[in-house]
Parts: sequence; C-alpha cells; structure tokens
Amino acid sequence: MKHSCICVLFLWPMEKNNEIVNHSYLSCQSNHSNLSELSEVSNQPVAEPRSVAKRLKSLDLLRGMDLFMIVALEGVLHPLFNAVDAEWFAPVVRSLTHVEWEGFSLWDLIMPLFLFISGVSIPFAMSRYKAVSGVEKRRVYWRIVRRVLLLWLFGMVCQGNLLDLNLSCVYLYSNTLQSIAVGYLVSAIMFLHTGWNTRFVFSLVLLLLYWVVMSFVSVSGYGGGDYTPDGNLAEWVDLVVLGRFRDGANLLEDGTTIFSPFYHYTWILSSGNFVVSVMSGTLVGEFLKNNRIDEKKKAYLIIFAGVVLVVLGYAWGIDFPIIKKIWTSSMVVLSTGYCCLLLGVLYYLVDVMRISFPGERLFLVYGVNSIAAYMLALCVDFNSVGNSLLYGFGQYLGDFYPVLIAVSNSVIIFLILYYMYRNKIFLKV
Repeated sequence: MKHSCICVLFLWPMEKNNEIVNHSYLSCQSNHSNLSELSEVSNQPVAEPRSVAKRLKSLDLLRGMDLFMIVALEGVLHPLFNAVDAEWFAPVVRSLTHVEWEGFSLWDLIMPLFLFISGVSIPFAMSRYKAVSGVEKRRVYWRIVRRVLLLWLFGMVCQGNLLDLNLSCVYLYSNTLQSIAVGYLVSAIMFLHTGWNTRFVFSLVLLLLYWVVMSFVSVSGYGGGDYTPDGNLAEWVDLVVLGRFRDGANLLEDGTTIFSPFYHYTWILSSGNFVVSVMSGTLVGEFLKNNRIDEKKKAYLIIFAGVVLVVLGYAWGIDFPIIKKIWTSSMVVLSTGYCCLLLGVLYYLVDVMRISFPGERLFLVYGVNSIAAYMLALCVDFNSVGNSLLYGFGQYLGDFYPVLIAVSNSVIIFLILYYMYRNKIFLKV
C-alpha cells in the first residue's frame, strides 16, 4: 500500500460518525480499495467525509472549466495571439480577451464565475453549522476568518508582490482571491444567521446602492454618472484609500506616488458587488440543496433564472454600463445570469441525467484542486523548465516558440494536479 502525506489546512466541513470534526489535519491519504483514509492530528481514524459523496459533480466540472481557462488556456492564448497574424483569427481574439472597458466577452466571465462558484459551495459546507451555538459557533467564526485571511494572503502573493519582500512595492488589494475573501466573509456569516429571502433582499440593496452612489455622488470631479476609466467614483475611492498600495502605483524617492495610467480595476467601492457575486452563488447553492424540489425542476428553474438575469443585465446596462473593471451592478446581474445558465445546464446533464463527457476528468483535475491550480499558475514560473528542454525548437518555430513554452508550462501544472488527483490530495482553504 503506497502512502502520500501532506499537511493540509481544512476549512471545509467534514463529518465523523455523523458528528462535526475540527478541521486542522495532518492528512495522510492511502490508496487502498479506492478509499482515502484521513487521520486527525490525534491519530484518531476518520472515515472518508460523507460531504464528498454529496458533492455536485457539475459544480466541480464548472469550477474545473473556469480554472482550465485561467491556468491552462490563458497562458497559451496570449503568445498565440501574438504569433498568429490573420484577419480570420480576429473574432477569436476578441471573444477570448477582456473587453477594454465597456461591454462583456466570454473571457470577462472567468472572474465572476470564480466568485459565484465559491458562493454555491457555502450551503453545502456550512448548513450543519446553522444550529450550533457557544464554543462550536466561535470555532465556525474562526474558520471563516482564517479562510479569509489565507485567501487575502494568497492574493498578495499572487498579485501583490508580497514575495518581493519589499514594502515599497507591495499592493494591498488587487487579486481575485481577495475579492472572493470579501464576498465569502459576508456571505458565510449571513448564511449562518439569515434566511434566503433576507439575503436576496440584501443583495438587491447592494446592487441598487452601488448604482445610486456611482450615478449621483460626485467628489473632486469624480463620479456623478461619469463611468469613464479616469472619472468614475470607484476610481477616486481606490486612489484615496489604497493610495501607494494600489496595484500599478509606484513610490518615488521623494515620497510621491505615481499611478499607472493603464490600471483602472477598482476594489474598495466594488467590494459590495463582490459580495453580491458570491451571495448569488450562495442563494443558488441553497436552492440546489433543497431536497423537497424535484431535481429536473431545479435545473429548469436555474436555467430560467439565468435567462431572466441576462436580459435584465443587458437592459440595466443601457442606463448603468456593463463594465467589469469597476464591477458595475449591471455587469453583476449579467454575469450571474450566465453563471446560472452554465451551472443549470451542467447540473441537468451531469447530476440529473448522469451523462458523462469525454475528457471530463481533465476539468475535474483542475476543479477539485482549484486553489492549488491558481497558485501554481500565478506564483511559479515554469518557463525555465521549458526553455531548458525545448530551446532547440526556437530556431524552427520562430514566433510560435513562446506558444510551445506556454504549452509546456500548462502541461507541467496539469501533471502536478493530476498526481494530486490520482493520490487523493486535495488542498483547500
């Protein structure tokens, strides 16, 4: 029997003999009769978590598709776009790149989908904690806070220059994982203490509040219905609040801060709508968890909700432009609609009809280790490996040589994730 051990910080709930088990584990997975045995720090045997059996395969697939786009496809597409200079390729380029400012493309759905999926998981992970109190409730709060802190730290490692060990170039709030952390913090706590209707109304209020503030509040020449990159209110808030710690900011020797003229993603004021993106997933996840509703009906209703939200999003976009970089309310409604459509269709095909697709394991490999996949792609540069082994092809491939290196990077990351998948090593925060 082969053993592979890894120290894992589990913040997602597990069960042991129908009882809640604390989640700081030294996890030793053993491949024996396809069963993964988990051992707590105290060496007490723990049965394979029943929560795994309840996992939605469609959710893991959708998460895997999203991570595949981020981890594997994105790194390859950029050098490919540079290498291919053909008019017929232009529509492909437009659909697989971010819209510069106003509008929405397929590629713009990646980040909202990541937030939405994190919200869908909350009811499946935390429903059993709604009734606990006292010491156990405080433990739940600590797990939430710990997960938020870890996501925030990982975000600074990925995109905040934390590993530079130089405070002059550290960025505080600049990464998708940090937007998930904000949304998760509010959504998880509200899930524990409020009902579905309350959270729905709360989300609606946040959407409307952001629209009102962005449309009617004006400060120092910013805002008041100005949705341009340099004139919107969210831009002003980030410049003032984050200042030197904003992504793209440079601190000069005389102490003055120079802001990048090309960076216009906003985070502080947009945080309310980050919450909505995660909360919308929570609402859908709780609906999926309702055993009193027929499975097919669930799928139909989620798909229908998706269609309605897409229509509403585009309609609202006439007055409040769809702009992902500042996370406008119309963009949140639109992207949530597309997320519902994707999840509804996958849920119907995979979890209701039990249809298997060729190559679905590829996406599951990414989906069950999403954080590991994301961190590997953004924090580890595998170019040296590819260049060391494949440099001879450079003379023959010309402009396509960077594409080969990008493909080699994606393959290396996939092989690492596949090893973890085969050996049942699942890293979660």
